[in-house]
Amino acid sequence: MKPNNSRDWIVHSPGSDQIEIIEAFFSGHAYDLHRHDTYAIGRTFAGVQSFRYRGALRNNHPGGIMVLHPDELHDGHAGSVDGFLYRMMYIEPALIQQVLPSRSLPFVPGGLSHDDRLIRATAVLLGALDSPLESLETDDALYDLALALNAVSGAIPTRTVLDYAAAERAREFIHDNLGATVTIDQLSEHANRDRWGLSRDFRQLFGTSPHRYLIMRRLDRVKQALIAGQTLVEAALAAGFYDQSHMSRHFCQAFGISPHKWKNMVHSAR
Repeated sequence: MKPNNSRDWIVHSPGSDQIEIIEAFFSGHAYDLHRHDTYAIGRTFAGVQSFRYRGALRNNHPGGIMVLHPDELHDGHAGSVDGFLYRMMYIEPALIQQVLPSRSLPFVPGGLSHDDRLIRATAVLLGALDSPLESLETDDALYDLALALNAVSGAIPTRTVLDYAAAERAREFIHDNLGATVTIDQLSEHANRDRWGLSRDFRQLFGTSPHRYLIMRRLDRVKQALIAGQTLVEAALAAGFYDQSHMSRHFCQAFGISPHKWKNMVHSAR
């Protein structure tokens, strides 16, 4: 595969407070192995979008939907000589939980789907890159997406009782303390839940560990700061990282690309 070159680009739109949307084109190699703590749900519009996911090579063709589960390793590259064009949205599991409270997150086997329910449900949110959605419109689209994910995943009812209220209290505490040191004991005390039960429920309900959730929210701040024109050092410190090196290591692990390269490639949608 050809290396990244000047033909490659990313258009970034925050979408809303909890949804990030991008449109991108890559001519060859796109991303190294990495993982998000969000759902990565997208659609390929041109070319073949190839990626390794759960031990196998997947190839998505135009019109196909990708549903990458939180914290699942994947990479990305062109599966055709003409490169690939796609849109992707990154959705916090907490938003899905608001529709499907106290259930395990829907999982779509293989990460690919041509189900009409998912195609329709994703079209509205991915279209926000062209035209911003009203708040109520976004909420309706998220509701439809959560139900579509649950249906396509073939979820089987479970009797496992998860303490959603306690996990949500812990999640809110993390958001309120992004710039501070956060411990599991603090989360346990704030959530009024034993530390291991809280850790288990948090992973089941929100798709990742409390610590990784904290890191990813700090990286969200880094992205916003870089788009606003701050330097890597300024963005790292403002987001609560020890230094630029600390931030860069987590950025590469999370997104498969260095923050310096991302900063040089990205521009905001008009």
